[in-house]
Amino acid sequence: MKLINTKLPGPKIIKTNIYKDRRGYLKETFRKNLFGKINFPFDVMSYSKKNVLRGLHIQLQAPQAKIITVTSGKVMDVAVDLRKNSKTFGKYYSIVISEKSDFSFYIPEGFAHGFLCLSKSCTVNYKCSRYRDSKSEATLDWKDKSIAIKWPIKNPILSDKDKKGKNLNYFK
Repeated sequence: MKLINTKLPGPKIIKTNIYKDRRGYLKETFRKNLFGKINFPFDVMSYSKKNVLRGLHIQLQAPQAKIITVTSGKVMDVAVDLRKNSKTFGKYYSIVISEKSDFSFYIPEGFAHGFLCLSKSCTVNYKCSRYRDSKSEATLDWKDKSIAIKWPIKNPILSDKDKKGKNLNYFK
């Protein structure tokens, strides 16, 4: 298991080994020694149907780092840099992850996160560095033109909360 840098400073691909045989496979999804002092006390799992877009979510006062692993289906996963003093503020990184992927996706604190379910359904597991704090939550508009995420869909299925996402200027 090793960490691989992405084109944005911060997010990383967690390259894993998959051990396959006639019964199926075994895949490691987390090793604490790769993350130093970052603790991950909280895990969440979500199930979504095709064309559901979740996000782009961030906790502002109680920021979370996340490790994203897809255990069923396929998603387009996106991290947007909202760190105020970052040279890459407002830039995003996207990656397609499926149950067959030999990696997970690490997203550090200060990034908004979201995903679009590309398959009939998907199950996404999040390992979080802090507990959920609803008073600290904010949503970035998934279709903000200044970020220009290349989503493969124009009309995703959204929650009421995600329909009210704020534009990038709100986070400056």
